[in-house]
Amino acid sequence: MRPEHLAQRWLRDYRQGRLSRRELLRRLGLLSLSVPTIGTLVACARSAETPTAPSGSTPASPTTPGEPGTPSAGAIPEYIDRTKLDKELNFYNWSEYIDPDILTEFQETYGVKVTMDTYASNEDLLAKLQGGATGYDVIVPSDYMVSIMINLGMLEPLDYSVIKTIANIEPENLKPYYDPENTYSVPYMWGTSGYSYDTSVLGEDLTSWKEVFEPRPEVRKKVVMLDDQREVIGAALMYLGYEINETSDEALAKAKELLLAQKPYLLAYSSQNNDDLLVAGEALIAHIWTGDALMGEQEKPSLRYVIPIEGCTVWQDNLCVPKTAPHKYTAMAFIDFLNRPDIAGRNANYIMYGSPNKAAREQGYIDEALLQNPGVYPPPEVWKRLQWIKDVGEAGALKYDRLWTEIKTA
Repeated sequence: MRPEHLAQRWLRDYRQGRLSRRELLRRLGLLSLSVPTIGTLVACARSAETPTAPSGSTPASPTTPGEPGTPSAGAIPEYIDRTKLDKELNFYNWSEYIDPDILTEFQETYGVKVTMDTYASNEDLLAKLQGGATGYDVIVPSDYMVSIMINLGMLEPLDYSVIKTIANIEPENLKPYYDPENTYSVPYMWGTSGYSYDTSVLGEDLTSWKEVFEPRPEVRKKVVMLDDQREVIGAALMYLGYEINETSDEALAKAKELLLAQKPYLLAYSSQNNDDLLVAGEALIAHIWTGDALMGEQEKPSLRYVIPIEGCTVWQDNLCVPKTAPHKYTAMAFIDFLNRPDIAGRNANYIMYGSPNKAAREQGYIDEALLQNPGVYPPPEVWKRLQWIKDVGEAGALKYDRLWTEIKTA
């Protein structure tokens, strides 16, 4: 990751309360910036602080500064009806899951002010929408959650007279099991959920989930798991030799026993700062998503990402429009914009996840080093041990909810 992108990321973490001022200064110092430059960056970060998102259904204040301007002449595709574009768009996304410059470019080009809130898990997203949040225009659910939302009647059919850039998507990423005709979803990014660890402490040869679930003494109290019920329980099931979507009482009882035995050795359940904990040395091993792992490696080269020999989750996140979206046409235009080859390529380079955008790859917009990284684009032999999380039905979901609550509250 380029130094300026690292600085931007740390400044956002500081504004969101995820980094102390001392830690921010320490990290900026690693970039060999001058003292006056560091002081200016910290001052700007402090002055740009925004209020915390409200707990109600109204999206929070914009995360992208500035007011929308007049769209640049000729920059909007001819098939987009400018008269139908609204002045604002409310985006509900995972944390650190888009290059902020892309939001700025959409805002300046289309004249649409973008407001973004973030969530930490698919279940958080579902709960927020079911709880009455009606202001969001574009959301980013994972594969199995798309299936759940379709069944609940929560998603708006997409308008492909507007989202013409779906033609840029790799055919293998289209028509997935959870939305066979892509009626409600367009692929955004995909990746895996393995673990990252510090080779300077633990060596180069870790390969199994055993290191996470039965940690060696020097790792205890320095293990982080994702704060995501399907990911955590799924990883435990795979380590025990079960399928990731297993719902039998026997398998879930064994998973519970394993996770409760592991819990005293955990530093935290976290999906939002597990990479930061690794970089800071507070954690030595962390259950983590691909892009976060690679971002951590950019900051601390001794970190290494592992797809365990027992397998792990493979997932695909998607761009969808809620049925309750107030700015549906603008939402379609935004999805179309995100799938332009140049935009998709820049976004993939920034967040370091696998891109389903074939045109971005073929036209050279994605960094070659990223394309050649087996942790991002696994070889065929690794694909054989990857599994998709799927909708396990209402009865299965209740079992997972109950198990997760018992583990978190133990």
